Amino acid sequence: MQAKDIMTTPVVSVPPNTSVREIASLLHRRRISAVPVVDAHEHLLGIVSEGDLIRRPEIGTERHSSWWLRLLADPQESAMAYVKSHGGQASDVMTREVISVGENAELDDVAETLEKHRIKRVPVLRDGKLVGIVSRADLLHGLVARKVAAAPKPGDDAIRTAVQTALAETGGHFEFLSVVVTAGVVHLWGAAESSEQRHAAGVAAMTSPGVTAVRNELGVLPLNVRSAMWAE
Repeated sequence: MQAKDIMTTPVVSVPPNTSVREIASLLHRRRISAVPVVDAHEHLLGIVSEGDLIRRPEIGTERHSSWWLRLLADPQESAMAYVKSHGGQASDVMTREVISVGENAELDDVAETLEKHRIKRVPVLRDGKLVGIVSRADLLHGLVARKVAAAPKPGDDAIRTAVQTALAETGGHFEFLSVVVTAGVVHLWGAAESSEQRHAAGVAAMTSPGVTAVRNELGVLPLNVRSAMWAE
């Protein structure tokens, strides 16, 4: 399974001249934490995350360094920091060094990229163009799906054995119990001593490996029949 199999697409993106106010509104409206910045040909230029919008003078969160740190600071870095905190459009505030993966990247490689760089999402590129984005949630869904797909599917005989074992573990007592499995569908016939035991039998069958459906035809023994059985 590869990045192209699990990526979110189409991707919400913005051009470099999008205003900071528009970006903030977009993040809030779409309930996303970052947005890629692309040119007219969908080439990835950068990405604007919530973190890029935190230190802003208009909301009173601009960071002011002490005078001695300003003396030691590199003039170029100071200028870049000023533009990032005061700039009015995406090209001013975006992170330009963006970690990305190709659409054919294997899931293990994508996971390693997220972990190595401590990022929550990674853009997916095809020939340098943005085609999708993979988040931690996308990756988790993909890994689960891969595990399920790789798991061998038990045959009906193995399923029947697993169901019988699970029924015994419920602690219930069943009369004339018959378990039949056809193409993963479990049919239960016979009688349970109570509706609770009948329900437990259905749950036990449904949660057994390989079961796709359960037809619970178990009846519930009448009280007078149960009393007679106990008397014996």
